[in-house]
Amino acid sequence: MAYYKNINLEKGMYHVPGKSFAQVLEELDGSENYRGTPMEGLDAYQRQLKRFGIKVSGPDSGSVESFFQSSSSAALFPEYVARAVKQGMDGASSIKDMVAAVTVIDGVDYRTLSASNGQLEPSVVQEGAQLPSTAIKTNANLVKLKKRGRVLEGSYEALRFQKLDLFTVALRQIGAYIAAAQTKDAVDVLINGDGSKSGIAFVTGGKPDYADFISLWGRLSPYTLNTVAAGTAAMQKLLNVAEFKDAQAGMNFQGTGKLCTPLGAKLIHVPDMAENKIIVLDKNCALEMVQSGGVTTDVDRLIDRQMERAAISVTCGFARIFEDAAAGLDCTPAE
Repeated sequence: MAYYKNINLEKGMYHVPGKSFAQVLEELDGSENYRGTPMEGLDAYQRQLKRFGIKVSGPDSGSVESFFQSSSSAALFPEYVARAVKQGMDGASSIKDMVAAVTVIDGVDYRTLSASNGQLEPSVVQEGAQLPSTAIKTNANLVKLKKRGRVLEGSYEALRFQKLDLFTVALRQIGAYIAAAQTKDAVDVLINGDGSKSGIAFVTGGKPDYADFISLWGRLSPYTLNTVAAGTAAMQKLLNVAEFKDAQAGMNFQGTGKLCTPLGAKLIHVPDMAENKIIVLDKNCALEMVQSGGVTTDVDRLIDRQMERAAISVTCGFARIFEDAAAGLDCTPAE
């Protein structure tokens, strides 16, 4: 049952094709073997942290140096960095409210699918007549992937005594910035298209007011309006619409900090978005997120304590699925 204590950890485990370090560990030390034991609920990586007595959070967390008590424990450090960045991305990301599917690939070349004639609705046909067909095919153009990340600068000597709890906060913030950039990329694809499908055709002249919002809801039919994305100026205008000041909605915002709309859609603030544009979409049909692997780190540098310039990055892109699943309003004042 204590097999996790005998696993030989080394940097080569990060370079197994098609598998992450955590997946390699899980194959060597399956979590299903720990059901009904004190170790239940921990994954293979967390069991390794316990093995070496490394605590990464809380007031009594260890220091960066605690990862480097041996060559085996040092192999855990890049995964710690990647997990902390991923936590920051998950905590700050609005992507889950914008994409219908997340596709993880091993390379950088990917073509998404589309319906050849853009129609999927069933039709009424006479007896014996042929049913209409819809061809599903791959797009001619590749999904454009962007590499987003930061370089972690700082010598091991400068960081070795830093508490992991504080270091985790810094890594999570790196993840939060990456997530914000990804949200901007998703919005750019909706506005400008992905190379295979065109961008949103914006209706101009909105104030916006509640009537504009209802008009967007109608334009999106038969899709469901469940997500609204807007820049700072447009978001401020939306929040000042009388119907958005409903008492119950206000209590939700004041109590949880979550923005909401009268139609139950999720409001997403995208600071870098064009200030007078508002996008509405059906998150279940509008976008596909394509990600090449997970959070990537300079494994060898981190393990060998060469942290002067260690890169942390994520490579992903977005593709439109159904063009009619998103609509837009341009509130630019008339000159």
